[in-house]
Amino acid sequence: MIDKDTFGSRTALFHTFGCKLNFAETSTVARLFASRGIQRVHDGDTPDYIVINSCSVTDIADKKCRQAIRSFARRYPEAEIIVTGCYAQLKPDEVAALPGVTIVAGSDRKLELADYLDRKLAEGVSPEHGCSTFVTPTKDIRKFSPSCSRGDRTRYFLKVQDGCDYYCSYCTIPMARGRSRSGSIDEIVAQARAVAAEGGKEIVITGVNIGDFGKGREDSFLDLCRRLDDVEGIERYRISSIEPNLLTDEIIDFVASSRRFMPHFHIPLQSGSDEVLRLMRRRYDTALFRHKIEHIRRVMPDAFIGVDLIVGARGETQERFEESRAFVESLPISRLHVFTYSERPGTRALEIDHEVSQEEKHRRTRIMLAVSEKKLKDFTSKFIGTVRPVLVEHPRHDGSMAGFTDNYLRVNIAQTPELSNTIADVRLTSMSPEGDESEGEVQR
Repeated sequence: MIDKDTFGSRTALFHTFGCKLNFAETSTVARLFASRGIQRVHDGDTPDYIVINSCSVTDIADKKCRQAIRSFARRYPEAEIIVTGCYAQLKPDEVAALPGVTIVAGSDRKLELADYLDRKLAEGVSPEHGCSTFVTPTKDIRKFSPSCSRGDRTRYFLKVQDGCDYYCSYCTIPMARGRSRSGSIDEIVAQARAVAAEGGKEIVITGVNIGDFGKGREDSFLDLCRRLDDVEGIERYRISSIEPNLLTDEIIDFVASSRRFMPHFHIPLQSGSDEVLRLMRRRYDTALFRHKIEHIRRVMPDAFIGVDLIVGARGETQERFEESRAFVESLPISRLHVFTYSERPGTRALEIDHEVSQEEKHRRTRIMLAVSEKKLKDFTSKFIGTVRPVLVEHPRHDGSMAGFTDNYLRVNIAQTPELSNTIADVRLTSMSPEGDESEGEVQR
């Protein structure tokens, strides 16, 4: 590695699209840059490098990445633009042709970006030499790269798994991220202990398909959770999105009995029609999904349950959409995360008959968003007047303060800086019209 003084006072601006996993990885890249003496700056400063960690889950995500690259190239014409992530993995030539781009690195090469800059500097390669591309064929991606990042407030995002072997008909993630793989329990526990040593109180466990943790080994996601539960200093864990067929009853019961794992689940449904689920090549049906939701409600009545839903997918006739809506309305969930279906090149979904028009997709999206808003208001209203433990975040720029209850209700409180990064008992006094925020009073 080149000595950090060799870079002088170089700076880098980081811009991340997509999932929490991407944000965790960007944070790790920023630390690696800092070890070379390349300091992180914010938009508005003048950087030497701009690192864009891209997403490609929809065609809109691709478009936003292209727009951002062009915008940065116009605003910072002297900066070298480095693009990594899923869009770079899937369409490296398209990315390399964009203005200002000097390095394109695939999904598994993110943690090597600082090494590439070392090499360019050592070889005296200037931006005028064009773009260097480093992309591993997806079928050959095997390496797991650990990442852990601190969020904007008090949470840390800990990557435990990467890649996916499911190949759902609408999804490009396996093509962008590669096969399922995960870190060892010992190294992940060590990262959690490091978070505790920094004063971190809450960790969100992230990955592409975290329920697949340990695949090919004898350990499992439940084994990991049990070990993490023993880490002193961490007050809260949250499990990010987990497939319903991998969310075992044992995991649910473990969360219910754990002091540190919060009553909060994020579970992708994608459709409430069994026929659409079959066309999507999902690995469960609505009966299994209902069982999981009802089991959670039985052992954790106050749990927040967020559910992903795709509307307007190929094969979703009007009848199947109504089936999906009726199923979702019948579930005791807290909120929907609604996604409008987007065609992705190379996916099997393109072979499915019955294409939904854009106008109809948007109509169905509005319907499901209305269902979500009602679910959230109904769920939140049950807790108005009750006292819940809130992990208080650091004060915002305007001096206001907020935090999340154990069951993931966002609560605003009066400015009380001494409570930053502590858990306080808060009485929820009122909620916003949308139900997505509450006002609270700290109980002394």
